[in-house]
Amino acid sequence: MKRRSFFKLGAASLAATGLAPSIAQASSNNSIASRSKDKWLHLGKGKSMKPNRQQKKHADVVVIGGGAAGICAAVSAARNGASVILVQDRPVLGGNASSEMRVHLNGVNHLKNGLPERETGIIEEMLLHNRFENPQESFPVWDHVLYDFVIREPNIELLLNTQAIEAITNGDTLETARCWQLTTETEYLLSAKYFIDCSGDGLLAASAGAEYRTGREGKEEFNEQYAPDKPDGWQMGASLLMSAKDMGKPMPYSPPSWAMEYDPEKNGAHQKRKFHAYHEGIWWIEVGSDDDIIADAEINRHKLMAYLHGVWHYIKNSGKFPESENLALDWVGSLPSRRESRRFIGDYILSEPDMLGYKHFDDAVAFGGWSLDEHNPGGIENPTEPPSYFHAHFEEIYQFPFRSLYSKNIANLLFAGRNVSQTHIALSSSRIMATCALQGQAVGTAASLCCDKNVSPRELARHHISQLQESLLRADVYIPKRPANDDKDLAKQTLELFASSTSSGEAKHLINGISRDIDGNINHWQSRQLPANVQLEWQEPVTISQVEIKCDTNLQRNIMMRKDSQNEGIYRNNVPEEMMKSLAVLARIKGQWQTVATLDNNRTRLITLSFAPVLATAIKIELIQTYGKNQARLYEVRAYA
Repeated sequence: MKRRSFFKLGAASLAATGLAPSIAQASSNNSIASRSKDKWLHLGKGKSMKPNRQQKKHADVVVIGGGAAGICAAVSAARNGASVILVQDRPVLGGNASSEMRVHLNGVNHLKNGLPERETGIIEEMLLHNRFENPQESFPVWDHVLYDFVIREPNIELLLNTQAIEAITNGDTLETARCWQLTTETEYLLSAKYFIDCSGDGLLAASAGAEYRTGREGKEEFNEQYAPDKPDGWQMGASLLMSAKDMGKPMPYSPPSWAMEYDPEKNGAHQKRKFHAYHEGIWWIEVGSDDDIIADAEINRHKLMAYLHGVWHYIKNSGKFPESENLALDWVGSLPSRRESRRFIGDYILSEPDMLGYKHFDDAVAFGGWSLDEHNPGGIENPTEPPSYFHAHFEEIYQFPFRSLYSKNIANLLFAGRNVSQTHIALSSSRIMATCALQGQAVGTAASLCCDKNVSPRELARHHISQLQESLLRADVYIPKRPANDDKDLAKQTLELFASSTSSGEAKHLINGISRDIDGNINHWQSRQLPANVQLEWQEPVTISQVEIKCDTNLQRNIMMRKDSQNEGIYRNNVPEEMMKSLAVLARIKGQWQTVATLDNNRTRLITLSFAPVLATAIKIELIQTYGKNQARLYEVRAYA
């Protein structure tokens, strides 16, 4: 077969020619790991053997996909007491943000006012962990930071290089995920009470029979002004990134034989196809599809590699970029970062009017605010159109409902990420990784509650949504327009709450249930200087064993790792100087102050201090040191028995 002809074959054609196994063939066997024909002589044992290449495992929750959404889903489920198996089909975690693809882990980087409204919870904890462990901002080290973040959780078992290839169902229940681990030639049969598909493409969910759609809705279906007049099959494409290094001397470049020419003058490229910071990658090197974008993935990968080298050839050799003379490619992606494929159907389909109208949802569990950033579906192959339309920017963040995060027709299946229940236009905003991460934390927490209550996600949505929201709020997820009101929080029962000094805000804000300054309102207390303290007084002694504090990490600064290492304006490349570093908790017991907990070198916004239960009439939080500021700012204080 000629090489060029090979790249014209889709996945179905490859299976038909015998060059790739089909899932249908694999699932027809009792085990795709059968090794009955092996002729293995084990010299060490002196006998013939048959390798055992099938393992069966069970967990409360199985999470498919180890990107930002999947990590947050797995960690949240595990921290809430569920046993979790996290399945990732690559050798590293991080998805599009990993060293294999190197997409910035964006969120609500800025609203219309130019300021971020940064995500908190597990995704912020991950980004802060990276700031401590990876100050050199290395993408390969970032992979290991994420690996550490996951495997340190005792309730998580991680399976890398493992793809979920088939669902085994019983009626409307997904019972087992059939998986294949490439490196060990092992078939895993993973059974669970609940499954969360955060894989993006959603092969497990699709093979379970979960309803889904692809393509663009027409204007009429959801009254979307930015949708096409009629529905079509177009999906936003995948991109391939690269980076270049200044070598300090002229560096010639010759494109490979398979490079595709790129000449913006010849093809009438739109003026918005800009080359700004091209040495860090060009996001509009992108190819979409109006049909089966998953089947086209290998064809499009080859195209993207060819276009990437064609664009770099234009930069290096057209004479229009003299500043590129000393630049040489030092990293080139081979794995495209995908934006869109399957969108599964839940009990609610989120749409453009919901976002632009800031619709209130009683079951809100996450938020977004990236612009309606619909990429030109043809990508670089439709050069006369802008690479993205950027239809609209948001004045404030919008809510994301829980009913869009579980399957309409598979009873124990949830989703997080770009494959959730929403329209194509809604996806153009919510596909951003930090937004997906918030969804992940929501469904991971939901799955653990479903385990505890033995209910389906739909039943949880109908009867226990307040408990899910309270769990998320306590774990430092912000839900717009939904203040926390945990009746177990002893801080809300205080007789008095006061501080040693105040420069802005009020101490009483620390129990108002809103853990950030938002909508033009101040919800913090800030001291004049350090050290400082906050004191909570009860009328009668109360039993306390835990104090929880949400400190300042400056949510109007982005802290994700960037290739350009920005450290000005709305971006920071270090540990937030506002974050508390050292503090202590004192309890007044029988009239005497006793230190019950201390913390040095804190690394998170949500600070949890646990200690042996004490019967106290007051708690004093001594704030000693931040990572640079001479003031302490807090957003919430809680106390629990």
